[in-house]
Amino acid sequence: MIITISDRSTGFRAPILPPAPGGQSNPRPWLDGGMPPYDAFLLVSFGGPEGPDDVMPFLANVTRGRNVPPERLAGVAEHYYAFGGVSPINQQCRDLVAGVRADFVASGLSLPLYWGNRNWTPYLADTVRQMAEDGVRRAVAFVTSAYSSYSSCRQYLDDLERARAAVGPGAPRIDKIRRFFNHPGFIEPFAGNAHAALATLPAEVRDQAHLVFTAHSVPLAMAEASGPVGARGRYVTELTEAARLIAERTGAGTHPWSLAYQSRSGPPSQPWLEPDVRDHLGELAKSGTKAVVVIPAGFVSDHMEVRHDLDVEAAETAETLGLAFARAATPGTSPRFASMITELVTERMALPDHPMLDNPLPDHPTPDHPTPYHPTPEIPERDTTVSDNPKPGGTAARAVAALGCMGLPSQTCPADCCGGTR
Repeated sequence: MIITISDRSTGFRAPILPPAPGGQSNPRPWLDGGMPPYDAFLLVSFGGPEGPDDVMPFLANVTRGRNVPPERLAGVAEHYYAFGGVSPINQQCRDLVAGVRADFVASGLSLPLYWGNRNWTPYLADTVRQMAEDGVRRAVAFVTSAYSSYSSCRQYLDDLERARAAVGPGAPRIDKIRRFFNHPGFIEPFAGNAHAALATLPAEVRDQAHLVFTAHSVPLAMAEASGPVGARGRYVTELTEAARLIAERTGAGTHPWSLAYQSRSGPPSQPWLEPDVRDHLGELAKSGTKAVVVIPAGFVSDHMEVRHDLDVEAAETAETLGLAFARAATPGTSPRFASMITELVTERMALPDHPMLDNPLPDHPTPDHPTPYHPTPEIPERDTTVSDNPKPGGTAARAVAALGCMGLPSQTCPADCCGGTR
């Protein structure tokens, strides 16, 4: 069981623009100029409770079909009740939506914004139904997860297709934006927040502080299946790259760093990614480390697992061990993160006429073709990113869209990518 609370727990929909003209004879009118490439933006996330009465129904949604013992759910529920039964991320999510809307306006993007969740209101199917009623034909979707794996990417693709199938033939086509684990709009806010967390440590131990990056643990089988055939294990690879990029930009890159995992929720008999962050803190203390900054690089926002598993449990472990402890904030409400979403949307909007994105399968899922996935190749960074230094005799080029050595992630997922190991 994975209870990842990266959520948007109340609905938001910006004022809707006039719908695209109806009666199109071409099933893909954006290819001949009959309509814009995209006519809506959809934020997709996990969902979360808004009050004490919501907690158990929400957890039942999350764990449906997984035979989770009632006592386990009751234990997780206590984490929410400690915060009044309200997911801590809810206001951050509202702030992010407001930031994206403002950034769209500043960038000249005239897209209405919709919001749908997997496990709580506004439910994704309800949002997609509203989009269809509003005349939306093709939407670009941003999912609040940066990495490759079944639970963080493929499952959201499946969620989108199930929502479309529930709505029926009038459902809009929805294209998920690529992964963003190495985008500067994700890395740079984390680095700034890590630097701010370092500054809160006692001066006598600050320079020697160890950076501990954390992400949600997943079953080893899921981690190994992440990515396409021939490039499996992408979850850990991408996390490691993101941690390296953040560490290089924190404290002049002089601090030692490591990657640990948190929030394991499976049975003891099933192997999951390790080390657990609390066990790892114990090992660091034994080795002589005096201070740590924990950086939840696997997460976009300060949801329940960040607030409870790190701010409560990991912090208590550090205190017991005599470690000075600080936790870096996630980037989900920063203006740079909101502008990253705008950049990703703009990037995707520039590609609809690319032949590999001209989907030969039906626009609506059918029994023979339930998920219209099509691969695009992984393109090396040097071929897809541009220096932000001014060219001689010219103007400054656009910002780099991918940092590090892994290049720009593909825009679509191959059918064999991130198999459904849960």
